[in-house]
Amino acid sequence: MRVAFVHDHLIQSGGAERVLATLQAMWPDAPTYTLAYDKSAMAPEFGHRTIRTSFLQRLPGGLNKLRWYLPLMPTATESYDLSQFDVVISSCSAFAKGVITSDHTIHICYCHTPTRYLWSDSLSYVEELHVPSFIKRLLPIMFTWLRLWDKAAAERVDFFVANSEAVKQRITKYYRRDSTVIHPPVTVDKFHISDAPKKYFLIGGRLVAYKRFDLVVQAFTKLGLPLKIFGSGPAEAALRQMAGTNVEFLGRVSDDERVKLFENAIAFLHPHEEDFGITAVESMAAGRPVIAYRRGGALETVIDGVTGTLFDEQSWEEIADLVLRFDHTKFDPQTIRTHALKFSDTLFRQVFKDFVTQKWAAHKQENLGLL
Repeated sequence: MRVAFVHDHLIQSGGAERVLATLQAMWPDAPTYTLAYDKSAMAPEFGHRTIRTSFLQRLPGGLNKLRWYLPLMPTATESYDLSQFDVVISSCSAFAKGVITSDHTIHICYCHTPTRYLWSDSLSYVEELHVPSFIKRLLPIMFTWLRLWDKAAAERVDFFVANSEAVKQRITKYYRRDSTVIHPPVTVDKFHISDAPKKYFLIGGRLVAYKRFDLVVQAFTKLGLPLKIFGSGPAEAALRQMAGTNVEFLGRVSDDERVKLFENAIAFLHPHEEDFGITAVESMAAGRPVIAYRRGGALETVIDGVTGTLFDEQSWEEIADLVLRFDHTKFDPQTIRTHALKFSDTLFRQVFKDFVTQKWAAHKQENLGLL
C-alpha cells in the first residue's frame, strides 16, 4: 500500500502539525505534499521527512507573504501529482482536501475543521485582519469564490475523519458529508503527576485572536494573580500591551519545559471554542484540572466537576469570578490523568491505522469485483 500525505502548509507548529508528525511516524516512507515549507522553523519535527512543496514555495516575497497568494492556493493544491499512490491522507483545515487523485486511489481526509475563515469565522476573520481597507472590501468577493471551490473540494474526498464531534457537525453542515470521529493523538505518556506546590495558572499555544487569550490576560491583570503564557503568534504584541506585571510571557518552550509547566500549574485555562483542544488534554495528562469554555471540543474532553470546570459566558469577568472561586484541591489528579489516557497517541495509531487498512481492503475488493 503506497501512501502519501497532503498538509495545508508547514510554516508554523500547532495541533495539526502534531497530528501530521504522528501520521508520518506510522508510514515513515510516505512523502508529504504541502503548499509551502519553512525548513528553518520546522526542521526539528519534519527535517528528516520527504517534503514536496508547490510552486508557491518559489514565488517572490518568501514565506512571510504566503497569505497574499491565497487566490492561487486551490490551483497549487490541485497541481500535486499523486497518481502513483494507493492511499492519500490529507491533514486538512483549509486546502489539502482539494487534491485530485486517480480512480484507483482512495483519499481519506483527516479534517481538523472546515475552513474557518470561509465558513464559521468568516466575518470575524475579515474584521481582525490588519490590511488596507480596500483589501477588506475585496475579501468577501474572493471568499465567495473560494467557498464554491472548497465545497467542490470536499466532494473529492472518499472518506472524512473528524477530530471531534464538533467538527463532525460542521462537516455535515458545510459539506453535507458524513464522517467518522477519531480524536487526535496526544502524547500523554510524556506527562506525570507532580507533588510540587502549585503557584500559577497557565495558558498557551498559538497566540492568535480567535483563541481569546485576551480575556484571560484581562482577568488576571485585574486579579493580580500569577499567570504564565507559553507560545507565540500574531496576537502576542497586543496581549503584552494589556498585561500586568503578574503575567509572564515565556515564548516558545521546549517539550521538557512544556511538560513541567503543565505538571506544576494550578490549572490550565481554555477560554475559546476549539475544534478539539490538545493542550487541555495535555493538562489533564499531568493531572491538572482545566477551566474551559463550554463549547466545541471541550465538551468531549473535559468532565465538568471531575477533570475541570466549564463556563458559559465568554468574558473576562466570568473568568475572573471562576478563578477567584477555583479550588484545585477538590480535584483528584489521578482521576484526571486516567481520563486523559483515553486520548493517547497509542490508541490513535491503532484506531486510525485500522480505519485506513479496512477502507483500502474494501476498495481493492470492489475493484476486483469489477474485473
